[in-house]
Amino acid sequence: MTALDTRTKRLRSGLAIVADPSVPAINRNAARRAVRDLLTALGQDPDDPELVQTPQRVVAAFEELLTPAPFEMTTFANDDGYDELVIARDIPVRSLCAHHLLPFTGVAHVAYLPDKRILGLSKLARATEMFSRGLQVQERLTTQICSWLNEQLQPKGVGVVIEAEHLCMTLRGVQARGSRTVTSSLHGLVRDDARTRAEFLALARRG
Repeated sequence: MTALDTRTKRLRSGLAIVADPSVPAINRNAARRAVRDLLTALGQDPDDPELVQTPQRVVAAFEELLTPAPFEMTTFANDDGYDELVIARDIPVRSLCAHHLLPFTGVAHVAYLPDKRILGLSKLARATEMFSRGLQVQERLTTQICSWLNEQLQPKGVGVVIEAEHLCMTLRGVQARGSRTVTSSLHGLVRDDARTRAEFLALARRG
């Protein structure tokens, strides 16, 4: 079973797809105890009035960041034969670094070249959010979004560019404040056709 299969369950009705992300259950009580133990291990007093509610707050925050919302992958017949790029720029990205459990935030520019189906525009943002909600590295996040859209929509091409700032790089370690990491993943004609690739990357840069 692939990572994409374990991340999503698919129910097909014609070419409409319902996406239901499969995520591990969160044991809130165990997580709260672990946060309390961590505070103690870091030399903090978990019974301090300012820290008493910290375990609950930390668990609630992580649960929100790790739990994507299910959504309906709405597609429509491309009856008019639209054959130019469709791009959604500056889609917000909020995720957690799998190495340090610190956030990274930025934007995604997601495009596809339609074939027989076109996609409800909000679904490009929904797909981005679905894979962002979890412990991630930016390179994997970029390829997951691109591969999933390519698999589900079966377009002539897909392109994803993500620009993000990682707190594990700007807040600690090298402390390279303002540095942004850029990653890309391309499929089909967006990768193989020079004109289409150049058009997508130029549109993404305008974001």
